[in-house]
Parts: sequence; C-alpha cells; structure tokens
Amino acid sequence: MEAAAVIVALVFAIVVALSVYATVKAVRAVQRGVDRTVTQARRTVEDTRLKARQYTQAGPAGEVAQLRLSLRTSMRATQEVLRAGVAEDPSLSESLALFERLSAHGHELDEDLRKLETEPDRTRVAACLPELRERTERVTHSADSLRWAAQDRARQFAEDDLAVLSDQIRMEAGALRHWETDGGSEAAGAEAKAEQSSSGSVPDSAQGEAEPARPALEARDIRRQPGYSWQKAASRASRPEHTR
Repeated sequence: MEAAAVIVALVFAIVVALSVYATVKAVRAVQRGVDRTVTQARRTVEDTRLKARQYTQAGPAGEVAQLRLSLRTSMRATQEVLRAGVAEDPSLSESLALFERLSAHGHELDEDLRKLETEPDRTRVAACLPELRERTERVTHSADSLRWAAQDRARQFAEDDLAVLSDQIRMEAGALRHWETDGGSEAAGAEAKAEQSSSGSVPDSAQGEAEPARPALEARDIRRQPGYSWQKAASRASRPEHTR
C-alpha cells in the first residue's frame, strides 16, 4: 500500500509539474505575441507621424523626419531579409552579425535625429543637419548593400537550381521518348527484309527463323498512377452501365 501511495504521489506531482510548465510556456508565448503586436503598432504610428511631418513641414524639420523615415525603412527591410535568409543559407550568419553591429549605430543615429525633432532652435537644427545627413547616408548605404547582396545571392542560387532541374528534365524527356528511335530502326529493318525477299537474296542463316513478335506498347492503367491536384478524375463513361 505504501508503494502504491508513493507511485500515485509521484504521478500526481509529474502531472502537476507538466501542467505548470505548459501553462507558463503558453503564457510566455501569448506575452511575446502581445509584445510583437504592440511593437508593430508603435512602429506603424511612428512611421505615419514621420510621413506626415515630411510632407507638412518644410525646411530642416521636414528633412529630419525624412532622414528618420529613410533610416528606419532601410534598416527594417535589411533585417527582415537577413533573418529570413539565414534559415536557408547559414553563410548569411556573418552578414547578420555585421548588421547587428550596424544596428547599434542606427539606433544611436535615430535617437539623435529624434532629439533634433524637438529642438526649438532652428539655427542649431540647420547646423547639425549636414553631419546627421552624412551619417544617415552611410548607415543606409551599408544596410542596403547587405540586403541587395543577400537578395542577389538567393536569386543566383534559385537560377542555378532551375538550370540543373531543366537539364535533368530534358534528359528524362529524352529517355521517355526512346521508342521513337527503336521504332524507326525496326521500320528500316522491315523494309530491308522486304526488299531482300522480293529479290530472292535472303541469307541462308535467316531462312527458317521466325522473328519473335514484339509486344506493342501497352496503355498505362490510370488507376495505378499517382494523383496530383491538377489531374482529372477518371471518366465515369468507362464504367459499364447497370443493366435493367
């Protein structure tokens, strides 16, 4: 009885522990989803505000908004391309590490531009713009270079794979058409034998020998073929009708 009680207690403890673990994991997953949603919403609101300032405010204030929007758009696009590509191409991990280092400079630059937005002294804003503009161009150019290189690499791999696949399909298509060559040689042999028979010059070795009949190409049983989403179902017309 004591052993049974211990086993029941252990099973109960394991069930409780698994339940707690599953609950905590589910809560964390929900929390991550909420955090991503909130982050995305804040990002959308900020981008919309910058676009509005870019077109509604002239002079240095509008240019600061344009620089921030350009920086954020370039960095975000590069991050998405590299993170999506590294799952299929591990060699992009080094590029992703370089981008993480670049992101530190991008965040610092975005913070400097954000502070300049609230600067009331327009003279100081105009004085700081050339240096911030040059930094923004350097960061966005580096991010764009990484993104374009990753895209070109993925495109080249896809083209190479398609070229190899096309060659394999071409070879397979030629192998499937082998009966055309066999049929042509058989027809030529039959014509030669007919000419020899008509002229009476049939070789002695060929007399008394019967050519074994070659079976004709049999139609494939469509019921045994693999099905595909674009393949039509077998016609019901081939089924025998029920006699009344």
